[in-house]
Amino acid sequence: MIAGAGVAANTSLLPAATGDAEGIKLGVASYSLRKFARTQAIAMVKQLNTPYISIKEFHLPMKSTPEEIARGRKEFADAGLIVLSGGVIQFYKDDEADIRQKFEYAKLAGFPMITCMPTVKTLPTIEKMVKEFDIKMALHNHGKSDKNFPTPESALKAIHGMDPRCGLCIDVGHTAEAGADVVESIRMAGARLLDVHIKDESDLLNEETQVPVGEGRMPIPAIFRELKKLNYRGGVMLEYEIEETNPLPGMAKSFAYMRGVLAGMQS
Repeated sequence: MIAGAGVAANTSLLPAATGDAEGIKLGVASYSLRKFARTQAIAMVKQLNTPYISIKEFHLPMKSTPEEIARGRKEFADAGLIVLSGGVIQFYKDDEADIRQKFEYAKLAGFPMITCMPTVKTLPTIEKMVKEFDIKMALHNHGKSDKNFPTPESALKAIHGMDPRCGLCIDVGHTAEAGADVVESIRMAGARLLDVHIKDESDLLNEETQVPVGEGRMPIPAIFRELKKLNYRGGVMLEYEIEETNPLPGMAKSFAYMRGVLAGMQS
């Protein structure tokens, strides 16, 4: 048995969430649970007592039939989970049919937003599909290894003047790793900020040093304060990339810390 599955089945990890603290929706990017089948992943998210999820293709494959996608969508809904987005989905191929197919998948899956990695060339067609399908697009920056959009600032410049449903998914880890100020990046994004991937690292310039949220150097309280200033109402999705065969204990620590920070802001 994979270790995390036993934890999910047998342990009540966190007290039930009592609403969205400061309007922020703490949720799970299902990439965190990539070693687990959909049924297991759903059970593990429920152990964390959040209804919010961003679905990675591991848990709802794009190449599925419409009927299979419908069944998967129903599994998430029946579990009481609220799907905030799907992704990260790559849009590297400058081909309208390919881009349309991915938006059709998102519509079938019930994604109100696609978290994506595009190129400058594919952005105009993506914007066209955003308008046609009424599905938001959140451009995900991917740090030093991303030749297209390493930082939120580079992504923000690329979508300047586009439909307001085209925005950013700021990945705080990749942002810091690229040498950008995370809090300032959130401030600059403003109304274009549609999604946040949250994580922590002991060395903010090294993505290989991820730790449970609250145990590293990421300025989590300052991040939440800036989100509050923006009146941000989107998801803050935990993307826990370490301990992939037993992620639940570290994810539980991360949620407990973040909920504590948010509770402190309300006092």
